[in-house]
Amino acid sequence: MPTVAQAALLITFKLSIFIIATLQLPPALSLTPCRTSCGSIAINYPFGIDDGCGAPQFRSMLNCSADLFFVTPSGGYKVQHIDYDKKTMTIYDPAMSTCSILQPRHDFIMTEVQSVTIPPTPDTVFALLNCSVDSPVLNHYKNLCFDFSGHSCDELYGACNAFRVFHLLTNSSPPCCFTGYDTVKFMKMNILDCTHYTTVVNTDNLRGIGPLDWVYGIKLSFTVPKTGCERCSRSGGTCGYDTETEVMTCLCSSSTNYTRECAGGSISACDRISSHSPWAFFHVAILLVLSLLL
Repeated sequence: MPTVAQAALLITFKLSIFIIATLQLPPALSLTPCRTSCGSIAINYPFGIDDGCGAPQFRSMLNCSADLFFVTPSGGYKVQHIDYDKKTMTIYDPAMSTCSILQPRHDFIMTEVQSVTIPPTPDTVFALLNCSVDSPVLNHYKNLCFDFSGHSCDELYGACNAFRVFHLLTNSSPPCCFTGYDTVKFMKMNILDCTHYTTVVNTDNLRGIGPLDWVYGIKLSFTVPKTGCERCSRSGGTCGYDTETEVMTCLCSSSTNYTRECAGGSISACDRISSHSPWAFFHVAILLVLSLLL
């Protein structure tokens, strides 16, 4: 027959095995359900291509099919580059006229949220082409047109094959207007009374450079919301949000989310032995058993 000491050891051993076997360990760091790239373009906070990923302000703005597209009410615009250091995104409008191709009249429309959170940069110029002499930007709102690095309408119509047709049809150079995003934001092309538009980026560096060498596209500027995302990232998680409440969430795995950081992610020296450690439960079990036997 076992002694009291032997019985205590046996009970302690069985209890510790039970506790360790049933203990819910902190979730190990694993891949989150958020994709981190689309093609060759990295997808980092505040953007996300899966619902619940990134910041809620940018929800449903990006779509990843074969390529990455920025989605607005006027269509999908192919994303050419995202610079996370400069906080800019360069997109291209496939329905936009350029120096080499003339497209039907088309509006660039953003939602109110997009206009605030990711508007075109100041060095993105909208060139309104083949405008009527009655166009608002040539009359009541002519102050909306500005000099664009010394370039002129004649230069556009003369250098670009796509725009030369305007000169040929009228045997003159129809008016055009170099303007900013706010103009096309509040007035559509039919109101502006211009048949076509094109957009050029990095315009501050284009003085003395002809239209054939311009970079056509739209550069957008975004801000990163201050939601404590750094803490989540340091713990090994991905910043996201609850799809119903749009409250910030730290995505730690496909099935486990936390409010600010992943459990077991960032452990300081003073936290290495905590009340959630298996050894802590083991020590507590021993003390309980011994206290019952003594």
